[in-house]
Amino acid sequence: MNQKPMITVTSEIHAPIELIWKLWNDPKAIQQWNNINDDWHNPVVENDPRAGGKFLYRMGTKDGSFNFDFTGTYDEVVEHKLITYTLNSGRTAKITFSEGNPVILTEAFEPDDKPSVEEQRNFCQAVVDSFKSYVEEKVK
Repeated sequence: MNQKPMITVTSEIHAPIELIWKLWNDPKAIQQWNNINDDWHNPVVENDPRAGGKFLYRMGTKDGSFNFDFTGTYDEVVEHKLITYTLNSGRTAKITFSEGNPVILTEAFEPDDKPSVEEQRNFCQAVVDSFKSYVEEKVK
């Protein structure tokens, strides 16, 4: 198996780690922030953030022209620090949360064959940026 370089995105979030962790994992919150722009949504979110737990994020455009299920299993979950998971496609990802304020959220994942690495990085960065905005709006 060819090991592709991981795609990494990051964001500085000015909020307490307890709130960040809660909003990253709560299905109702995920439906609010897990998008790349206002044309996207998550009509279905199921999340069981523990080792062996499964997740399903049904993502797509609000007009219904494009959608997909982002699904997988958590491999390791360390509260306020680390999440690793394996997608149903076999690709892996690692999310870390730094201590302190701001919290540095870093997500690294194996790219898919399509779309391009740049498109995948931009998509993921847009989602992480949406999360940052959602969380920081809650602490105002």
